[in-house]
Amino acid sequence: MEINLTNKTAIITGAGQGIGLRMAEMLHASGANIILNDVDDALCKAAAAKIGNRCLGMTGDSSDPFFIEKMVNKAVETFGQLNIAIANAGITLFGKFSTYPVTDFERVMDVNLRGTFYLAQCASNQMIKQSSGGSLLFTSSVTGHQAHENLAAYSMTKAGIEMLAKNLVSEISEHGINVNCIAPGATLTERTLQDPDYTATWTKLTPMNRPGTVDDVASAAVFLVSDQARHITGQSLVIDGGWSAMSPSPY
Repeated sequence: MEINLTNKTAIITGAGQGIGLRMAEMLHASGANIILNDVDDALCKAAAAKIGNRCLGMTGDSSDPFFIEKMVNKAVETFGQLNIAIANAGITLFGKFSTYPVTDFERVMDVNLRGTFYLAQCASNQMIKQSSGGSLLFTSSVTGHQAHENLAAYSMTKAGIEMLAKNLVSEISEHGINVNCIAPGATLTERTLQDPDYTATWTKLTPMNRPGTVDDVASAAVFLVSDQARHITGQSLVIDGGWSAMSPSPY
């Protein structure tokens, strides 16, 4: 199945590396114009340069509503419209529930929940103004479905993101906008590969005998924001090689 996104414009937050960058690359290869965001300026510039033509890097905090509005306006000014918004930026701060720091809690809530909510709000308002429909996609996590030690705050945000997607169905479907989530499980990225045991551990725990790759996750994302998925909305797609069906613990 060939996906054609020619002349469509997508915003992707948290796309300087890993899953977000691979989403941006695949969307671009399918014809989309890209507004690529990351809070790390060096990563953002390098990622945008790697993709090249029709990709604009915007460094900034994706949990800031004013910066989100700036990205949406820039997408319209540069490419004429906004059709796809992917709230991929997220932060994981591990810690025991009983001693979890207030500062860590607030940062996780800001990036994961606040950033997703306001990108969805600002992007969908622009899509409604255009009267041409569109797609929203949120990056959740398998931990929004299954409990995981030391991730109480993070897991709460991911479950909340999925409930946001369901709730928006009642408010934006009439405008031709669909909204879905992807929920990756163990995935090989620059961050997870900092753990030298990560690949071996998750190969043993995953029924498909390997952790996921960024291609596994990004391929699903591109499908969900394409015209082929227009009648799919309010859903969360778990991409974990079967782990959550059995849920063996890594501890």
